[in-house]
Amino acid sequence: MKFYLPLLALGILFVSCGTTKSIIDKPIIFNKEREILTLEYLSKRYGLEKDTPEIIPKMIVLHWTVIPTLEKSFAAFNNPSLPNWRPDIKDVSGLNVSSQFMVDRDGTIYRLMPETTMARHVIGLNHCAIGVENVGGDKDQPLTKAQLKSNIWLVRYLADKYPIEYLIGHYEYTLFENHPLWLEKDDGYRTKKTDPGTAFMKKVRKNVIDLKFKELPK
Repeated sequence: MKFYLPLLALGILFVSCGTTKSIIDKPIIFNKEREILTLEYLSKRYGLEKDTPEIIPKMIVLHWTVIPTLEKSFAAFNNPSLPNWRPDIKDVSGLNVSSQFMVDRDGTIYRLMPETTMARHVIGLNHCAIGVENVGGDKDQPLTKAQLKSNIWLVRYLADKYPIEYLIGHYEYTLFENHPLWLEKDDGYRTKKTDPGTAFMKKVRKNVIDLKFKELPK
């Protein structure tokens, strides 16, 4: 299955909303194993029976990796299956975590997966969400101004391409539990998140207010 055009690997420049930025393709492994695991995830967790792992993006979710380098962050996502996966445990998905994008600390934007292929990065909403991971994020390596600028640009780039309705931080995902977009079947499957921080989200939102995303559920 081919997901990438050869030219994209060269880091083609994109122009959106009056700014120019480069997106560099750095694909994680998306082989037959990952495709099968993704389709199983869509089926078991969301009740979606699909022939391909494609999504229609309606949401952008911003994250941090709390891993200090691009190389280590990439390595955490690269393998198709979770390193500690036990397939004998019922109803536990072995699909590794991932995201469509990763932003390094210098602001360089990497595309890890096609924008319309499902990545596992947010409970309940992966079927409609594009994930943006930011390298770092712990107290010793707070997110940078360069990352902030790149996130703002990337949000605009994606909103220009897709019918994006919501922009959220990972810590806000549970607000959607009673929303039509929420499809997680397991009421006990939740994790507490703080990424990418309230201050970071406030700054991103302030700079894309003109895009008029929908308000988050109360």
